[in-house]
Amino acid sequence: MGDKHVVIVGAGPGGLTAGMILARRGFKVSIFEKNDRVGGRNRTLELDRYIFDLGPTFLMMKFLLDDVFELAGRQSGDYLHFDFLDPMYALNFGDKRIEVTTDHERLKQQIASHFPGEEKGLDEFLRIEKRRYEKMEPCLKKDYSQFSAMLSKEMRSALPYLSLGKSLFSNLGRYFTSEQLRICFTFQAKYLGMSPWLCPAAFTIIPYVEHAHGIWHVRGGLSRISEAMARVVEEHGGTIHLNHAVKRILVKNGTAEGVELTGGEKITADAVVINADFAHAMNTLFEPGVLKKYTPDRLRKRPFSCSTFMLYLGLDKCYPEPHHAIHFAPDYRKNIEDIAVHKRVSENLSIYVRNADVTDPTLSPEGHSALYVLAPVTNNTSGIDWPKIQDQVRAQIMTTLKTRTSMSDIEQHIIAERVITPTDWERDDVYLGATFNLAHNIGQMLYFRPHNKFEEVDRCYLVGGGTHPGSGLPTIYESGRISADLICGK
Repeated sequence: MGDKHVVIVGAGPGGLTAGMILARRGFKVSIFEKNDRVGGRNRTLELDRYIFDLGPTFLMMKFLLDDVFELAGRQSGDYLHFDFLDPMYALNFGDKRIEVTTDHERLKQQIASHFPGEEKGLDEFLRIEKRRYEKMEPCLKKDYSQFSAMLSKEMRSALPYLSLGKSLFSNLGRYFTSEQLRICFTFQAKYLGMSPWLCPAAFTIIPYVEHAHGIWHVRGGLSRISEAMARVVEEHGGTIHLNHAVKRILVKNGTAEGVELTGGEKITADAVVINADFAHAMNTLFEPGVLKKYTPDRLRKRPFSCSTFMLYLGLDKCYPEPHHAIHFAPDYRKNIEDIAVHKRVSENLSIYVRNADVTDPTLSPEGHSALYVLAPVTNNTSGIDWPKIQDQVRAQIMTTLKTRTSMSDIEQHIIAERVITPTDWERDDVYLGATFNLAHNIGQMLYFRPHNKFEEVDRCYLVGGGTHPGSGLPTIYESGRISADLICGK
């Protein structure tokens, strides 16, 4: 296979996963990345002496990461230092705070304290949702390039567990009565950029996996995973070309034959893997007329995830806050409806805060901290003028930090700061600023999501959050594995 050349567009986690597996299997692998470092939305952001993850900060399903490293002939632990987080995160409702742990007896005690009589629901949740996960997991590993995959033995077995027509939030009503307690087990819909009241109940597997297997931190930030994968690609003879943007995919008679770089150079290939943001790639990487299904007009009509308003703060102080914390808006449902339905900025935002220096001393100077703050907001279908209201939204977030955490004096300790709005995400080639890609509704899952073997162009493959199995690091790694296997089968 050494004479077979695979070109990968983008060095995000999906492209790097496919790249290191293919390089290990003997393919000639060339990865072209427009940025000066690998990782895509999983890359490192540095502000002065402070180190941040640009995007993902939760590592769930570490066993999937271990699996893809093993497929590349490596052990993840030889490249990365992992810290198991317990508690996983703190959830703050204003009137109560819950430290969520994988010690289920301790968690039941907290539930009993805050929601008397509901603690038995945790055992039911773990028992029933384990079965759902066991049925669905084989389906998420399959390729859905052909509709016949929807009729497979695995899919037929999983069908009763998809809870079609039910939402994630309504499904949690099987276990818990309190709205706040249900929110503790459904806020994970934000990992998909969706509302718990709209997210399909099948995604209850996400909170289940958290509670069954826990959450990990990677020393130096989760962006180190992409950097480790890049090392493995190069150890197997693959090449990664940074600061090399791809202008278009070269297509002849419906078949991908390579890529053209923005500098004009053309590189031929036996297969092309697209790891760019899906909708952005469809809008920019193909000559007009090549695509029929994913044209700009048709893409505009598809539902997309929410966006995020980001604050990266370098502080000359450490605060005794949890590694991960979520501070829910007083009316969380209204906040979510503002994002998903009304497409406006809420009067009260929910925010996620990562204070990783309490676990990891490598992210900032001694006595300092690198604070990561994320507020889910609507995507750019809203028409909101983000530069105009950026300071207003920042002020709202700072008020939450000052009033609901120990950071009452935070503004006096900011040494470095970066703000990223949905406008900035779109400038970074994220379509509509939708940071979690295409929405994960039933009509955009499995066979109905863009296929790993791209249905519009032969010898072209997709990896990343815009293809099957979907958004989130574990599923993105899985998309890289699926595409790598498809290329080998070809």
